[in-house]
Amino acid sequence: MSTVVLQAPWARAAADVSEPAQPPVVSAELAPYRDKLAEGRRLTREDGLALFGVRDLLGLGRLAQWFARRKHGRTVYYVNNGHINYSNYCTLSCAFCSFYRRKGKDRRDGGYEMNLEQVFDEAGKIYARGGTEAHVVGGLHPDFPFEYYTEMLRGIRARYPKLGLKCFTAIEVYHIAGLKKLSVGETLQALKEAGLDSLPGGGAEILDDRLRDVICKGKETSAEWLDLHRTAHRLGLPSNATLLHGHYETLEQRIDHLLQLRALQDETGGFLAFIPLSYHPEHNSLKVEHGPTGMQELRMYAVSRLLLDNFPHVKSYWIMLGLATAQLALGYGASDMDGTVLQEKIYHMAGASTPQALSVDELHHLIEETGGVPVERNHLYRRIRRGSGGPLDWDIEA
Repeated sequence: MSTVVLQAPWARAAADVSEPAQPPVVSAELAPYRDKLAEGRRLTREDGLALFGVRDLLGLGRLAQWFARRKHGRTVYYVNNGHINYSNYCTLSCAFCSFYRRKGKDRRDGGYEMNLEQVFDEAGKIYARGGTEAHVVGGLHPDFPFEYYTEMLRGIRARYPKLGLKCFTAIEVYHIAGLKKLSVGETLQALKEAGLDSLPGGGAEILDDRLRDVICKGKETSAEWLDLHRTAHRLGLPSNATLLHGHYETLEQRIDHLLQLRALQDETGGFLAFIPLSYHPEHNSLKVEHGPTGMQELRMYAVSRLLLDNFPHVKSYWIMLGLATAQLALGYGASDMDGTVLQEKIYHMAGASTPQALSVDELHHLIEETGGVPVERNHLYRRIRRGSGGPLDWDIEA
């Protein structure tokens, strides 16, 4: 199959000013990888495994930061956004998930669902404070019809036409398709016509089917996750990608996951960002005592940045990492700090103790402390120009 590289609006975002800095001075164990990258050669599976074992973590961070700054200079992106988790009722019961509830079958507290007016109200809150992106995901609801999802998108788009809609993980799209027995392509096209702009990267977990049968039995296969994003990209819908780490996965499974993402990005060019997601051990059925340590988080960021050479961004997701580690991740290859968020439920129901939201001023402070230059973006990484007429006075830079 021939390689297809999309020339889509997100590919025409305003260019960053890269830093043509010399490769960093690193220890002898890292020098071969630095030289390889400086020569424009790709890291291999064996290289990735070796980088997970190097002793010089600080040097690995310098290497990943240098690689990121070749792409973006000191620019660190953020978005004024909000999350809408429309329901946590789900027909699946993934072992790692603390968010889901089984409607009518779950004795735990915390199950909920939102009607469309409630969703529109949440979108209005995001828009009213100058938000440019709504991140909308939920469980696989047993009762909502196909039209719930299309009317959700149409309703938000009609009320708040400037709000970017990043909605529905891969398994949600498969679930929605099943409601009308449509193909993935037909479903994505219907969602796009209703207002969908892009897809989040959730649900990838680990792209290894034997492990998926343990941690998320019943979800789409690895090939199905990849194929859905391939289809989305070909329809002009960009997306993100994720990897859930810190549970049962091996280093080999992590590397193979990253290389499958890299191969799809070579084919389509449709991924905007990669987000390493940390497993949180609270309130779920996996027998894991604790999630990743801070050092393990930073190593994951650095290796991901160096292996995913064709991904524009690696995102430092502060909701999951905590503010201090999220700052440190900006020195380990991340070039995006996610956003203001407003309200997040999935990780907080898993035990996250991070704030529910950050202000723009707080994000600026966190980024500037690291030596980065904060730049506001929209859902497609187009830079935002703010006027002086209040939170709704903004536009996308040409």
